Amino acid sequence: MAPIFHGLNDTAMDELLQRASIKSYRRGETLFMQGDPADAFFVVIEGWTKIYRITQSGDEAVVGVFTRGQSFAEAAAFTNGQFPATGETVTDSRLLRVPSQQLVEILGKAPEIGLAMLASTSQHLHMLIKQIEQLKAHTGAQRVAEFLLSLTNAKAGACILELPYDKALIAGRLGIKPESLSRAFQKLRGYGVTVKQNLAHIDNLTVLQDLVDQERAVVMQQKR
Repeated sequence: MAPIFHGLNDTAMDELLQRASIKSYRRGETLFMQGDPADAFFVVIEGWTKIYRITQSGDEAVVGVFTRGQSFAEAAAFTNGQFPATGETVTDSRLLRVPSQQLVEILGKAPEIGLAMLASTSQHLHMLIKQIEQLKAHTGAQRVAEFLLSLTNAKAGACILELPYDKALIAGRLGIKPESLSRAFQKLRGYGVTVKQNLAHIDNLTVLQDLVDQERAVVMQQKR
């Protein structure tokens, strides 16, 4: 169950999903554009979706990347406002689309849905705060190392990880340029990480975690 639905009873769930629909999307399909009326929020069933804004210089600034069980755009739908960014599928995907009109109509009947929306929005806020912290306090190699570690639940030993989306999006997600991502991968070779196409071979996860911890300490000390 998606975290946004946690705490909802069966009646509230039925009310919320009564007019919801599940739709399949091809890679690269636009879900909504920045400035469009926020007429729905989404939950990822399969695949990956990115949310991004276009900067004044024309660059794409990735706000978030979401996968199975995660929701997005609920804050905009909750306020019945406009989408503050653009949504686009990164891979072939299946999404649950919940119309905002349905949400507004049932809030009076099931106030716990509003609480669920607030909790989900709070989670997104914490995620953004963490991203800002990474941008300010972490080196490129550390960001990439943390990203790789986030793809597995294992804590030690060797593993092979499949990169969930292309390297250009990884760079955007981590707030670095593609050439900086390449340099970060090059540096990580010295710590037992080899990237071939969309697979990352890691000799020892503990070594990678130690690198993250050491670089964090160095960067934070330099900022004092």
